[in-house]
Amino acid sequence: MNSTIESNPLLDRLPKHLKQFIKPQDYSDYTPINQAVWRYVMRKNVDYLSKVAHSSYLEGLKKTGIEIDNIPSMYGMNRILTEIGWAAVAVDGFIPPNAFMEFQAYNVLVIASDIRQLEHIEYTPAPDIIHEGAGHAPIIANPEYAEYLRRFGEIGCKAISSNKDYQMYEAIRLLSILKEAEDTPQADIDAAEKAVEDLQNNMGELSEMAQIRNLHWWTVEYGLIGTVDNPKIYGAGLLSSIGESAWCMTDNVKKIPYDISAANQSFDITKLQPQLYVTPDFAYLSLVLEEFANKMALRTGGLSGINKLIHSNALGTIELSTGIQISGVFNNVIEEEGKPVYIQTTGKTALSYREKELVGHGTGKHTEGFGSPIGKLKGINLAIEDMSPRDLSAYSITENKTVTLEFEGDITVKGEIITGSRNLHGEIILISLKNCTVTHGETILFQPEWGIYDMAVGKKVISAFSGPADVNSFDLISHVPTSKTIKAKHTAERDDLEVLYQTIRNIRETTKDTETSLAPIFEKLRTNHQNDWLLSVEIAELLKDRNEPQLLQEIMVYLDQLKVKRPEVAHLIAGGLDLIFDKEKA
Repeated sequence: MNSTIESNPLLDRLPKHLKQFIKPQDYSDYTPINQAVWRYVMRKNVDYLSKVAHSSYLEGLKKTGIEIDNIPSMYGMNRILTEIGWAAVAVDGFIPPNAFMEFQAYNVLVIASDIRQLEHIEYTPAPDIIHEGAGHAPIIANPEYAEYLRRFGEIGCKAISSNKDYQMYEAIRLLSILKEAEDTPQADIDAAEKAVEDLQNNMGELSEMAQIRNLHWWTVEYGLIGTVDNPKIYGAGLLSSIGESAWCMTDNVKKIPYDISAANQSFDITKLQPQLYVTPDFAYLSLVLEEFANKMALRTGGLSGINKLIHSNALGTIELSTGIQISGVFNNVIEEEGKPVYIQTTGKTALSYREKELVGHGTGKHTEGFGSPIGKLKGINLAIEDMSPRDLSAYSITENKTVTLEFEGDITVKGEIITGSRNLHGEIILISLKNCTVTHGETILFQPEWGIYDMAVGKKVISAFSGPADVNSFDLISHVPTSKTIKAKHTAERDDLEVLYQTIRNIRETTKDTETSLAPIFEKLRTNHQNDWLLSVEIAELLKDRNEPQLLQEIMVYLDQLKVKRPEVAHLIAGGLDLIFDKEKA
């Protein structure tokens, strides 16, 4: 299997700033133990989830090409996902929430290509291919759910973060890496957990991104569907956890009817969830999403939207009523009676219309920030954008005229008009002036020596959202995570165990091989790898169809001893044996 990034048309249209997160899936990195972990989890899941998961799960496994016995390849998944309008990419662990959701908006499923260790077979806080491939992929074969996921990404990637959200993302990413890595000192894990806990306790008012991440968690990751008394599983976190999928169906977990209040219910990624939300159907998820979107600055704009962008201290966009879009890092707003009358950005800024940068108004032109009045002219009950050619002429808002424009909120723009730009409806969206002075009362906001003054035209802010209007306006290749996932160590003991796992895998996949003796393999396992349990279960599975009762009895006794020696895996051993012998009894 080669390590190139397999493509499909959906991947080809991804913007560059998303492609920075994609990494090739090197299938040869998966070891025989990794394959055994995948197979165990998938066999347990399909057996159990066939009873408690939404009907789309089993159908989706077939439609998305997810096999029980083999870790999926990106090539195979993309080939099949194309048929249902989706694609898949491999990434390194957690990626920033905005990027994760933007991938969804492009109908692309993000898959962390690493796989959990055998020691964490039931659950890992780190995203892995079991969670993403076996959890997310099957449900997107349901068209209504797939549209919810796409729409969620489209709205979610526009959510405005607080400056603490990215700190939280980095802290959770580091904690998940340390907990999944082998031999991490407990002191390092404790310190990472404390960092996450401290942030969780000091986030302040939840940002839009924090709220929509909550909605994502309680639906896409940990959602139940049906009724409170008889729910089914559809959330990927539950579908991929053989421990929590069973736990969540008990009375230990409170079931709550899903509604918009879930946006304010935070979660702890390192613990079993004490409560879960139940949606009556997938259509209802979209209704709640739209209800939430209606409260976002994306749709409400106004002073509060600008203030959210200022608080985020990150690249964002406001759109005015004419459709002109200003993208940059917003650092100031002048307000009057609860309305914005002047906005300012700092650093590189771009102007756009309908998500396309206006010619001559990219970051190369506006390198040191941008400022513009918003609203109507004082004493005139008519906004510039609503003026007819005759009105504009009457107020000297024409080329080559020196004009003094007094806006509500004591903002004055005085200069000589050079030109203007109009939108598709013929409304003026931008006026450029030379020899221009802009003031707020006695405060100078712009002076002639600074060059041409470009004034955006709009009577109100109708939208504010995270990120640029035109993704090509800015160099967005800057948010690659600082931490990297930690690979399993190669030791002589581990390598020897991998060889034994591969030998058993070869025997199982060679259907007519009933001759190769399993006794020496088991003897090596028992002698050299006394803590391993999964390979003994796999050997017992092969012996089920062989007439070797004595060796099978030896292995069963050995596994009983392992249950006593390692009580933490006793239920896993029992679960594996149940899959083999309960089927035989049935």
